[in-house]
Amino acid sequence: MSMHGDHDLGHTVAGWTGTGTAVLGSTVMGVALAADSTGGLVAGGGIVVLAALVTWVLHLAGWGKASGPRPVERQPWRVRDVAARRGHPHCLGCRLAGRGRAAAPVGADPVVLAVHPAVPVVARAASVERAPAAQRS
Repeated sequence: MSMHGDHDLGHTVAGWTGTGTAVLGSTVMGVALAADSTGGLVAGGGIVVLAALVTWVLHLAGWGKASGPRPVERQPWRVRDVAARRGHPHCLGCRLAGRGRAAAPVGADPVVLAVHPAVPVVARAASVERAPAAQRS
């Protein structure tokens, strides 16, 4: 049993790495502010942005966690999240990466819509009104 009992405090590799990197960036920005260094402020801000990106990539690689509590056996911070490849439901980071969307119903007929000739968008037939066959080409 862990020292926290049955409470899932969300300690993950992604969380610790992102927090440590963000603290480093904030420290650089604080020192740069005291030293009146514009370059230091920009560098510190870049490190903070890097912290967000590193945390997101680690989350997508399975070193983060979904919202809500995890089962007790999955709570240690060194345990990788195997559900991350499919995406977590209601997770903004997973949605931004194109994961975690609801699967199409079985037998749904995909329809390709031409938004731009180089970028086709796929929609499901259930949500798209079909034009009469004479108008389709």
